[in-house]
Amino acid sequence: MTDPDCREFRVRWADLDPNGHLRHTAYMDYAAQARVALLHDYGFTLERFQELRLGPVLFREETRYLHEVRANERVSVTTELSGLSANGKHWRMRHCIFKADGTLACVVDVQGAWLDLRTRRITTPPVELVQAMEQAPRTRDFAEFGARKPV
Repeated sequence: MTDPDCREFRVRWADLDPNGHLRHTAYMDYAAQARVALLHDYGFTLERFQELRLGPVLFREETRYLHEVRANERVSVTTELSGLSANGKHWRMRHCIFKADGTLACVVDVQGAWLDLRTRRITTPPVELVQAMEQAPRTRDFAEFGARKPV
């Protein structure tokens, strides 16, 4: 098992809510940026995704808030793969957001897939993207899974 990918951010004024702490959607913004940065490091830049006419799409996003984060604090956001379908089409990732002192402030779990931007349908990604996803750090409870059938 490898260490989780980790990105650091400083909480900006624009990230706060009227109570003076990190607003709920800012946690998801940090998680999204951490996911995109990880993919970028594997060679899947915005330009590469545009060439492939492919993009990530989320089906579910669950956030558990544990401790308050305030203005100008530094936070670290980890990214780990928590699930992947056999064909790489569907995936799950977990982000843990830590305060500078190591306190776990929030956990964001997302489930998504790869969207063909031409057909607007879920698609199997190219082999090199599946290989990149297979290299990503994994949670202890990582599990291969099948896609849910539409209701």
